Amino acid sequence: MKLHELRDNAGASKKAKRIGRGPGSGKGKTAGRGIKGQKSRSGVAINGYEGGQMPLYQRLPKRGFNKPNRKQYAVVNLGLIQKFIDEGKIDAKNAITETVLVESGLVRRKRDGVRVLAKGEFKGKLTLEVTGASKAAIEAVEKAGGSLKVAAVAEAAE
Repeated sequence: MKLHELRDNAGASKKAKRIGRGPGSGKGKTAGRGIKGQKSRSGVAINGYEGGQMPLYQRLPKRGFNKPNRKQYAVVNLGLIQKFIDEGKIDAKNAITETVLVESGLVRRKRDGVRVLAKGEFKGKLTLEVTGASKAAIEAVEKAGGSLKVAAVAEAAE
């Protein structure tokens, strides 16, 4: 067998139907768009329009509410803090603040504050100062012999 003898399997590739190329093509004249009307014209595509009938997205009930001034916290797990301490990216001797967490690369940005959660193994005596923490996280830090201070967010400042 030579390169010029290579052929695809019969029926593996099919030529595209050429639309609007005369009556012999099987899709001539109106090119499968029917006669007249909005959809026969070019440049018209109305998604979700149902010919004047109330559209589905308007017929379905709406639920829920998105609070426009909700707080978004950067979330950190205790296991990750421990990992960064083990790798030497965070100095456990000094107090660990939100700024230290951002500088170490553990948190990308503070947002409305940093919230600590209790996921992961944690061993080590350290002082954490953050905006928020779960009860389990506070217990885990105190059990390890450290302290976790949750800063009171000034509501009047907003």
